[in-house]
Amino acid sequence: MTWGAAREATVTARFLRMLSLALEELEAVRDAARRAEYAGLTARAGELERETNALERELEDACLAAFARPLEPEKLAFHLLVFRSLTNLERVGDYAFGVARDLERLAPRTRSATLQDVLPLVGLLTTMLERLAYAFAERDAAAAREVIRLDEEEVDALYEQMLRASLTRLHERPDDVDIALAAHRMARSLERLGDHLVNVAERVLALVEKSEGAGRAALPA
Repeated sequence: MTWGAAREATVTARFLRMLSLALEELEAVRDAARRAEYAGLTARAGELERETNALERELEDACLAAFARPLEPEKLAFHLLVFRSLTNLERVGDYAFGVARDLERLAPRTRSATLQDVLPLVGLLTTMLERLAYAFAERDAAAAREVIRLDEEEVDALYEQMLRASLTRLHERPDDVDIALAAHRMARSLERLGDHLVNVAERVLALVEKSEGAGRAALPA
């Protein structure tokens, strides 16, 4: 394996690990909500977030080192995809951590129904992350398009559903303003998390389509 191939393999593995960490954060939130056991959720999410931040710095350095060398157009496009997506994945981790923190803080003060409102949206975002990891690893355009479709057709609808539920509970219990605001914040965080996944999926899709276009252009007429 050449130095360039080894470097790309390492970058790919580290990037997939960042996606895996985001998935672990969401799964921790989902499992806690399912079991209605929130103790330690923030600590667990914090551990994953610290590893995410360390990987972000490592990948940033690796991409900058690659940019300092002559790169074939395909290799340049790959490293640009990773480099431009690092902020997105870092923000995904931030939003997941924020939801975990809010859930643990709210748990002693509100009914379980309010806390479990996050489950449908977290489950959908988990699916999006899994499809995004597959799209990136396999250069699969259909999987990247599925991430985008899920956000456009399902995430926004569930986000609106969470908002309506929080407003209904505020109407029923007007003294619980802080709980309603926290529920609104969780809904917004999850909706924005989906937006960042879409940003990465769009880059993966563009990379795959460009590569496929170049392959067709190279075929003899």
